[in-house]
Amino acid sequence: MTLKDQINKTKLPAHIAIIMDGNGRWAKQKGMVRVFGHENGTKAVRQAVEASAEIGIKNLTLYAFSTENWNRPKLEVQTLMKLLVKSLKKEIKTLQDNKIKLQAIGHLEDLPKNAIAELRYVIDQTKNNENMTLTLALSYGSRDEIVKAFKDISTKVKNNIISVDTIDESIINKHLYTQNLPDVDLLIRTSGEHRISNFLLWQIAYAELYFTDILWPDFAKEDLYEAILNYQNRERRFGKTSEQLTS
Repeated sequence: MTLKDQINKTKLPAHIAIIMDGNGRWAKQKGMVRVFGHENGTKAVRQAVEASAEIGIKNLTLYAFSTENWNRPKLEVQTLMKLLVKSLKKEIKTLQDNKIKLQAIGHLEDLPKNAIAELRYVIDQTKNNENMTLTLALSYGSRDEIVKAFKDISTKVKNNIISVDTIDESIINKHLYTQNLPDVDLLIRTSGEHRISNFLLWQIAYAELYFTDILWPDFAKEDLYEAILNYQNRERRFGKTSEQLTS
C-alpha cells in the first residue's frame, strides 16, 4: 500500500502551510550558485500543489518570499522575481486543470510591476475555481501583518466604527491577510531548520509542526503524504485532556 493510499480522507488538514527552505544549500551541495536551487525549487512547488489537489486538501499556503528576503543579494532577488513571473505563466494550466484558485498575501505593492501584473492576471483567471485555494505569501512578514491589523482596528475604534469592547479573535482575524482562510492545521518546514521565521504566527496557534531534513528542491509528493500521515497519527487536544476527547 502506498503512502497516498494510507491517508484517511476524512481526517485531512483543512489548511497546510509550507516554509520552502533549502534551495541555496541544495545548489551548494551540487557546486552550483544559489539561483540554480531556486530554479529547481519550482518543481517541488508543482509536486506539493498537485499532491494536495489530488487528495483533496482545500487550502495550501506557500512561503514564497519574505519581507526579509529583500535584503538578499540583488541578483538573487531579481532572479526570484523573474522565476515568479515565469512560474505563474507556466503553471496557470495546472491551476485551471485542477480547479485551483490562486491568491497572494503580503506587501504585494513592493513586487516589480511585471510580477504584480502577472500575479493579478492569474488570480483573476482562477478566481472561480473551487477545488483548492493556493495562497502565495510574497513580501510577507507575520509581525508586519499583525501590526497592520492593529493599526486598521485602532483607526476604526477612533472613528467609532468598532467598539473596544467588541474586539475579540474574530475581529482580529477579519483584519489579517488570511481573513478568508481557516487556521493552519499543519505547518511543514523543509531543510532541517526548526524555526517559524515570522510566518503566519497568529494563524498557527494550534497547528501541528512538521520538520523534515529534506531540502526543498527534493521535496516530492511522497514527502507531503508522509507529513500528512504523521499529522493524522497525532492527538490534537486543543487544551483538553486525552480523556475528554475520548469521552
